[in-house]
Amino acid sequence: MSSNPPPGQGGVLSTTKATPTKSANANVEVLYERSFILDLKQLPPVVRQQVQEFVFSDFFQTNHLQFLPDFRQMGNSGIFYRFTLAEQLISIEVTGQIIKFLRVLPKPNV
Repeated sequence: MSSNPPPGQGGVLSTTKATPTKSANANVEVLYERSFILDLKQLPPVVRQQVQEFVFSDFFQTNHLQFLPDFRQMGNSGIFYRFTLAEQLISIEVTGQIIKFLRVLPKPNV
């Protein structure tokens, strides 16, 4: 996937796939923010491969976002969430039938 967004889409790369959510018939549009793609490129190769495999393939088999590892709402907005994968925090924005991957950052050592 190219790091340059398609013309007319600003900083968002998109793909539309049918994915099961609460209803098996629901279509969900998945978008990838430019910052997400840039973060992905900065990951070590092994971690990058794990994250890419999940967000571009396995994610579409997810029936409920709540079952993602360490899935939590961010703040009080109701549309921003995060989950962990391969010691990385992945943030998403969920608005209706649109899920946008925003960032992928190393999980801080606390």
